[in-house]
Amino acid sequence: MKILVTGATGYVGGRLVPRLLDQGHEVRCMSRDPNRLRLDPWRDRVELAAADATDPAAVRAAARGCDAAFYLIHNMAEAPGTFPEVDRHAAAAFRDAAAAAGLRRIVYLGGLGSEEQRLSRHLTSRQEVGAILAAGPTPVTELRAAVVIGSGSISFEMIRHLTEILPIMLRPRWLKTRCQPIGIREVLAILVATIEETGAASHIYDIGGPDILTYQEMMQEYAVVAGLRRRIVIPMPVLASTRLSAYFVGMSTPLPKNVVQPLIESLRNDVVVSRASPPGFEPATLGGYRISVERALARISHDEVETRWSDAVNHPSAPLPTDPMWAGAKVQADRRVVITAAPADDVFWAVSRIGGDVGYYALDWTWKLRGWFDSLIGGVGLRRGRRHPEELRPGETLDFFRVVDVDPVRHRLLLQAEMKVPGTAWLGWTVDESDEGTRLIQSARFIPRGLIGRLYWWVLLPFHTPIFRLMSKRIARTAERRHRPRR
Repeated sequence: MKILVTGATGYVGGRLVPRLLDQGHEVRCMSRDPNRLRLDPWRDRVELAAADATDPAAVRAAARGCDAAFYLIHNMAEAPGTFPEVDRHAAAAFRDAAAAAGLRRIVYLGGLGSEEQRLSRHLTSRQEVGAILAAGPTPVTELRAAVVIGSGSISFEMIRHLTEILPIMLRPRWLKTRCQPIGIREVLAILVATIEETGAASHIYDIGGPDILTYQEMMQEYAVVAGLRRRIVIPMPVLASTRLSAYFVGMSTPLPKNVVQPLIESLRNDVVVSRASPPGFEPATLGGYRISVERALARISHDEVETRWSDAVNHPSAPLPTDPMWAGAKVQADRRVVITAAPADDVFWAVSRIGGDVGYYALDWTWKLRGWFDSLIGGVGLRRGRRHPEELRPGETLDFFRVVDVDPVRHRLLLQAEMKVPGTAWLGWTVDESDEGTRLIQSARFIPRGLIGRLYWWVLLPFHTPIFRLMSKRIARTAERRHRPRR
């Protein structure tokens, strides 16, 4: 079949596409910014369609000529205050586009939860999207999942970081909520099998693994698999507030507060399988929680993480400092040029390793301090790290930056800051050849917002100047050390 995959730049979509290709399907990927897929290893095997999910005309064009589609869109992180309304508009636009294109089936990955409970806003929205899609003439298979466990998944990252940093935990009430986790490998197998379903009927299936666990039990199980001591848990009812819990989790994990709060609100609901599962994928036949954790940790230790939750936080195509929208804006800049004898490939290799465990080449304690402060005020901080120690792709996250552009052939990298700043900031490098040798050009640009933004730049200038100067020199020195043994 020819299959449309929405959310192809997301956590599940980015892993689903290559598996569909391996099954012999043709795949068209719908994304607001197809450039984000440019460096994915399967890019040359798929069609791309640029479309905003809320633009009916663009979605109809993307669906035209396809046989079936996966609906993997959710705007919770992108529009934390208004995501239910945005999700409704997107689902209605896709329902109508599917009807116009004559799709045989839509497969939608939603959220598990019993309608008999008073569901959170997040879970209510997930099930409302399923109902909107099913209101059209196209058959819909809705798969409802709770916690998806896999390297880089949002649920796994929250469990992993809370468990690793807290040998003693103060337990809010939501740690006692029961859920039925499922591994990402099982989710992908179910998705691939379900898209081939025939018939004109719509279905709602619950999917989950064989284990029903509380969040506290999942954290203790993670500690066992990771070789950590059993965590000490102290009941603390005062942390029952979702707002306070979200703030604490935002400070302790890579997940920012605006992403965490709707999730924690959902944790008041037990999410266990109550209706039928897809034939052949009943919970007892699937891998358990511990197996999923073992797989996830193995992937992380071997630098084989395909996608991460933070890369799935979609934004409109990231603005560049040269875009017309900035014409006439006040731009503050720091530009460094370093000449080195190292080849351009080695210099760009050193540039591409920035962040994560390698750090920022200069006064790393200041970057960690900035990350801690960002987490304190509700920003993303430094804990997101990076997916791979040397490889970067457009659109993915790197600590408190997002990769706006990366070109290994032209030796170009541009990062946009996602920490909380009164303005818009970029950090970028280009590497080229000159008569004097290889030239590394490093640029930090900041477009301040109002008086506060200008004060921010000038107050930090005494710190930025030595940091950026030392950073560029150490990047060149690292490249020279890599090159020297080859002589």
